Amino acid sequence: MTQQRLIFTAALLAAGLAAAPASAEISIAVAGPMDGQFRDLGAQMRAGAEQAVADLNAAGGVNGERLVLEVADDNCDADKAVAVANQLIGKDVVFVAGHFCFNASIPASEVYAGAGIVQISPGTTLPKFTDDRAGEGVFRLAPRDDQQAEVAGQFLADTYANDRIALLHDKTAYGKGLTDAVKAVMNDLGKSEELSLGFDAGEDDYRYIVSQLGLENVGVVFLGGYHPEAGLIKLEMDRQGLDAVLVAGDALMTDEFMAVAGEAGNGTMLTYPIDPRDIEQSTELVSALEEAGKSADRYSLATYAAIQAWAQAANLAGGTELQAVADALSTQTFETVLGAVEFDEKGDGNRPEYVIYEWREGAPKLR
Repeated sequence: MTQQRLIFTAALLAAGLAAAPASAEISIAVAGPMDGQFRDLGAQMRAGAEQAVADLNAAGGVNGERLVLEVADDNCDADKAVAVANQLIGKDVVFVAGHFCFNASIPASEVYAGAGIVQISPGTTLPKFTDDRAGEGVFRLAPRDDQQAEVAGQFLADTYANDRIALLHDKTAYGKGLTDAVKAVMNDLGKSEELSLGFDAGEDDYRYIVSQLGLENVGVVFLGGYHPEAGLIKLEMDRQGLDAVLVAGDALMTDEFMAVAGEAGNGTMLTYPIDPRDIEQSTELVSALEEAGKSADRYSLATYAAIQAWAQAANLAGGTELQAVADALSTQTFETVLGAVEFDEKGDGNRPEYVIYEWREGAPKLR
């Protein structure tokens, strides 16, 4: 074959390749605390997202297009979350399962709203996230803190009507907001607290707090905050011989709490959405994740469900454009591993509901 013929053949081949349709892909993301002190929660989100993408791709993708997953670490930090959101825009992401912490989810939601990206948080519980919704593409598959406060406040007022109750919070929007809401519910039901105290998160010595609790002879402590501080406070209660029940919010549903508190952590009560493992639709997914050696915990399944709901909405919409997908999410019912999911006018999902759990023998068990 002559040199001229070779060149001509190569040119035809190149033209044919250029004309052939490329394999279409849709970029989505999971964003949360993949590193830092809350990395175990991020690991749950990532496990659920990776499995959801694998399962959807095996079933033909979304509208016949393959999904590609981006994993973004915000370290539960507002500035980093905004930077991450902008990076995801640059990667043409159309949907984000995330973020987790409210102080990452809220600023990121403003970026996504401006870029036409749908967001479903599997973990943000602060009411402000949807009460002051950044856009109609903002949703959550996590119960609101005020719903949690209703359950916790009722539990305290009913179960400990004759006990002296102290309220503690870590001064964060999550911790103080939850404690204030629990106080309001409890007080409305006729039960008053003996004292209310704020403490600084990140310290390693809470003897002064526990001493004050002891002086007031409290029998029950409600704590609004996260597991590192709660574990240290419960451990100190045990060291000082303060025989009081610790009750807290959903942030204590992590093995890291028991790693800090040790045996002293047993008996701690907490409000938490009902375990998805008890939902029939989740059985197959839990088995698949466990067989793969991945987390099959709450936020694994919530993240998986968030991606399921978005994918079904995108199929109904016939594309990934924000308005069409948001309309579908707002008006339809979606079959997920959490059960049938619907979103209200604020973007709040109907799954799951709060119940009371107790740490017993090193494991959280339904009370």
